[in-house]
Amino acid sequence: MSDVLDLSLVGAVTTKSITPQARDGNATWRIIEAGPAGMLNAIGLANIGLDAFLEHWAARAASLPCKVIASVAGFSIDDYAACVGNLDEWATRGIPAIELNVSCPNVKTGTEFGHTPQLIGELMRAVRPLAKQTKLIVKLGPMTPDFTIVARAAIVGGADALTVCNTIPAMAIDVHTRRPKLANTTGGLSGPGLHPVALRLVHDTYRKVALETKTPIIGLGGVLTWEHAAEFILAGATAVGVGTGLFVDPRAPVAIGRGLERWVRKQNAARVGDLVGAVAL
Repeated sequence: MSDVLDLSLVGAVTTKSITPQARDGNATWRIIEAGPAGMLNAIGLANIGLDAFLEHWAARAASLPCKVIASVAGFSIDDYAACVGNLDEWATRGIPAIELNVSCPNVKTGTEFGHTPQLIGELMRAVRPLAKQTKLIVKLGPMTPDFTIVARAAIVGGADALTVCNTIPAMAIDVHTRRPKLANTTGGLSGPGLHPVALRLVHDTYRKVALETKTPIIGLGGVLTWEHAAEFILAGATAVGVGTGLFVDPRAPVAIGRGLERWVRKQNAARVGDLVGAVAL
């Protein structure tokens, strides 16, 4: 990203989700456009694995002008524990936070770790003691039943912040070949089509959980413009993430930041933080 984007202008860069073992992921095609809705991806958690990340990439974090958030994933509690335990020592070297991507199916139950308060509670009890220096962020998926109940369970379990939210399960079909466009058949929808869904979840989570517990929310989903980011802030997000928008324009965060600065002034606010949760109801 630093080749095209001045990283001093962003708060942090979040890695792709890291798993204990390297993963090749799904076959191609595994990422495609989804028209005006955005993008479909079925990457399959492709990554270089924890050991290679620690050996070749983690040390670079300290030299960056922004922080790095290490996203981790797994198919068992032991997977998450291995990642958190090994990454915790990097808290003072440029990686002060770990994001738990809990939208992965648990091999024991087949259910996502973020699916129920019981599962997220079990995971947090295992990994929270391992994060002695690191902040823990829990990234929830939009299909989570009783979303705010699960969010509260994550916070009770020790989450320092929440990321709301991950992608929506979706698919696309080639009408000429009559075959799914993704090799995996289905994938996750991100981009503009996800934004209104994520916005509602940020609003609900802020009003029902985060405001009371003073828990920061990272609003994530379909942010292409400063207006999208401003919506998340008004709904209750303390920070805003950009994912699919980087595929459209890797410099999008610069334009979004400048737009937010102008918006804050026009709102007669001293700082963007004064507008968190300030939607008029």
